[in-house]
Amino acid sequence: MWTNQILIMPSILEQYDLRQHGNLDLLARQVVEGFIIGLHKSPFHGFSVEFAEHRIYNQGDSTKNIDWKVYARTDRLYTKQFEEETNLRCQIVLDISSSMYFPEAPKASKTPHLNKLAFSALAAGSLVHLLQKQRDAYGLSVFGEEVELHTPCKSSSKHRHLLFSYIEQYLSQKSRQKGTNAAQALHEIAERIHRRSLVVIFSDMFEDGDSEELFSALQHLKYNKHEVILFHVVDKRYELDFEFENRPYQFIDIETGEKLKLQPNQLKDFYKQQVKKYKEALKLKCLQYKIDFVEADIQEDFRQVLLPYLVKRSKMR
Repeated sequence: MWTNQILIMPSILEQYDLRQHGNLDLLARQVVEGFIIGLHKSPFHGFSVEFAEHRIYNQGDSTKNIDWKVYARTDRLYTKQFEEETNLRCQIVLDISSSMYFPEAPKASKTPHLNKLAFSALAAGSLVHLLQKQRDAYGLSVFGEEVELHTPCKSSSKHRHLLFSYIEQYLSQKSRQKGTNAAQALHEIAERIHRRSLVVIFSDMFEDGDSEELFSALQHLKYNKHEVILFHVVDKRYELDFEFENRPYQFIDIETGEKLKLQPNQLKDFYKQQVKKYKEALKLKCLQYKIDFVEADIQEDFRQVLLPYLVKRSKMR
């Protein structure tokens, strides 16, 4: 007997309940605070997350900006060097096409549920908090079949609250059969954002049509002098490894509504080959265009997003 639809197990990050309005800002702050604590205890503690940078203390410098926590760890004196002006403009680009709502929560589920969009939203919110700590400006672009939202980069608390309210609106939607046109959207965004910005994209990059058009859009971002990080958001267990029990399923395309009845083992090897082929082509193009490609598995924690951002940020000074 065929199942009505495929049901996916809740994410191991289900403690992050984004269904309650207003939670995103608070949860993003908690993610960042936990990340910073872990960062200070790790070999990466040199990354700055609260100020512009460290520099070695020189005799005669004011002692008010000495970082005593760093001194306790390293036995060396460093001062926090602040900058009054905005250091960086960062445009966060969020894919809200229907495929980003995968995996769907089981019907009548009362437990928190994290799909690709919720993961991306919380990761983006966490980046916003880091950017504000570093006195950087940030904006938000949202796209599905077209660019639905585009804000300029600002660094005020009012702007932060506005962005979180926008993201929460999209999280509350129950979006089915909304396609994606990432190529057109990225071309438009490339023209609208300030030159020499950092562009951070959260997308599964699953799009029907000519993949060369998508690669051309990524190249457009680099041509306009932007630095780019592409977080390829996936549920690795199901979307890449196709780890389903070998029993009858009805698979439903969230974007088109198309249905297919089969047993996973009938196409598992072919499916994995095709997905691997596409991902490798995407990675190769990103390498060619000097775009940072980062696979972000929604079953893992947010270090996989925040640490690559800090590495990129440190290289842009």
